[in-house]
Amino acid sequence: MRIWGLSAVATLALTGCGVVPDGLFGPRDRPDPVVEVAPAPEEGAIPEDARTAEEFDTTSADDRAAALEAASSSGGETELGTTIATLGDVTQTGIWLKTPLVSEAAQGRVKSTENGKAVAVDLIPLEADPGAGSRISLAAMRLLEVDLTSLAELQVYRSN
Repeated sequence: MRIWGLSAVATLALTGCGVVPDGLFGPRDRPDPVVEVAPAPEEGAIPEDARTAEEFDTTSADDRAAALEAASSSGGETELGTTIATLGDVTQTGIWLKTPLVSEAAQGRVKSTENGKAVAVDLIPLEADPGAGSRISLAAMRLLEVDLTSLAELQVYRSN
């Protein structure tokens, strides 16, 4: 009888801990499991599983066409100089050049000295010495058709 009493106490104690399986004393109330649903990516957002340049470059075909078209009409601009640019932060979307050649954000154009291709860009100030080089967006490098791992020599122009 004593063993039966200890077993009953142990069973009741375990019931409070949630160790007793369902069915022994009826179903237990369990909260629904938490299922996290990833939010839908924003327009232009980089997918979490992006691995290729194509996947990281989220600029629209219209944006790319507009940047190329704007670069072809190169009137009313000021040449700022030449810079050596490397690939910038691939998680920062858009068509831009971060450069010490500007002190405030502006619209502009860059032209590859290697192949002569040009693209309109957002010029973003980069706090560095003028000869320190620049960072260019993935989309801009692709439009210029320069190797993503290269040090691209670019002529930089600011729109007036």
